[in-house]
Amino acid sequence: MIFDLDGTLTRPILDFDAIRAEIGGIQGPILEALSALSFERRARAEAILERHEREAAQQAQLYEGAVEVLAECRRRGHPLAILTRNARVNLFAVLERFGITIDASRTREDGAIKPSPEPVLSLCAELGAAPADSWMVGDFRFDIQSGRAAGAKTVLMIGDGPEPDYAHEADHVISALPELLEVVG
Repeated sequence: MIFDLDGTLTRPILDFDAIRAEIGGIQGPILEALSALSFERRARAEAILERHEREAAQQAQLYEGAVEVLAECRRRGHPLAILTRNARVNLFAVLERFGITIDASRTREDGAIKPSPEPVLSLCAELGAAPADSWMVGDFRFDIQSGRAAGAKTVLMIGDGPEPDYAHEADHVISALPELLEVVG
């Protein structure tokens, strides 16, 4: 079981439009936009992004049932991993804050990022799991694209929001984490 963090296990806090506005002059996915900046602009932009992510980690709220769903997945024999485009320090701050234990993780410091299939394949290899027997659970198109390209089954977590136009790309769509237990069996 591979989970995204922000917007999947935790309620979405990051305001990507505000981050882009504060950085200035970037559009689209933030990490990809940063890679196109000059060294000086990129350093400033990364500091802005890291501040927003740190604040979000400090204010994070788990979705209802997150701890119980993770515990039940583990009880059913599923190793647990988190794949996030966030920084490692923020991932571990959230995990520690809520007492969540995982078996593996990938962050943006670990190489390729979503939507690449590489981090999903890498997690599967580390955990000794075949991608076809694995699940990628996330709240954004990149989560679904990463999982599908790796050959994993995909679940789109929409929470309280409307179903996005790309929802059909996921194998399953859920609005609450406990629904995941019905899907994965």
